[in-house]
Amino acid sequence: MSIGNRLKIAICGKSGLIGSKLEEMFHLQHNEVIGLKIRENTTVENIAQLIDGSDILINLSGTTILTRWSDTYKKSLYESRIDTTKKVGKAISLCKEKPKLFISASAVGIYDSIHIHDDESENYENDFLSKLCQDWEGEARKAEVFDVRCVQTRFGVIYAKEGSAMQKMLPPFKIGLGGKLGSGEQMVSWVHIDDLMRAFEFIIKTPDIRGSINLTSPYPLSNIEQTNILGEVLNRSTFFTIPPFMLKLVFGEGSTVMLDSKEVYPIKLLEHGFVFSYEKFEDALKDIVQ
Repeated sequence: MSIGNRLKIAICGKSGLIGSKLEEMFHLQHNEVIGLKIRENTTVENIAQLIDGSDILINLSGTTILTRWSDTYKKSLYESRIDTTKKVGKAISLCKEKPKLFISASAVGIYDSIHIHDDESENYENDFLSKLCQDWEGEARKAEVFDVRCVQTRFGVIYAKEGSAMQKMLPPFKIGLGGKLGSGEQMVSWVHIDDLMRAFEFIIKTPDIRGSINLTSPYPLSNIEQTNILGEVLNRSTFFTIPPFMLKLVFGEGSTVMLDSKEVYPIKLLEHGFVFSYEKFEDALKDIVQ
């Protein structure tokens, strides 16, 4: 499949940061982009009509992870990902001309905090977030029975000028109140939004890439290393420490996203020849804060 030819691309979750950036990239390449809004009352038949004949189907569905997880919100996290992906899978089965490629989002939260992980690692965490990712990917993989190439993209922490994690991190650092989270020893696997976009394009052009793939920089770093770099680039002090109990008070179980260690490497991308523009966090940060 070549980006050089005009493609029909359907995106579920087009209004979010990743979806809007993908839409911009695909439009610049003169492709046709269709947005899918899948609600509780959206029928499988309606979805099938929209995606029938599409070259690429991208599923980015899901409410934000970076907030407090109440029991009600955890239900929303699950349904917005798993139930939506189930509907998409059933819609694919109804298509006369099925998508050639189905890319579905996932996250490095699938992995445990003990091991070092490549794309084939099955050392999964025994918690809500990991189970969420496992079920999410499991639903997406069902499309393989229809001879659709399926890729599950495991995102690290995404940094961008437009928002996401950096939008929450920068303000306290800019006023000199930045610091490490908990012990600061937890590893952070991250990716610059520009590399994420280029990785999507690379996946589309590389038919050998299938299954789970880590979309993270080849250089993860500890939270304390990240904190020190933020202080140096912004020329601000970083002597504060946010204790785990404070994060748990604010985010509840969702604090695991910030406190758990995830050391993840994009071996599959590197082995296929992908080159990152922002390998090191310092370079990514300088681009973002300019």
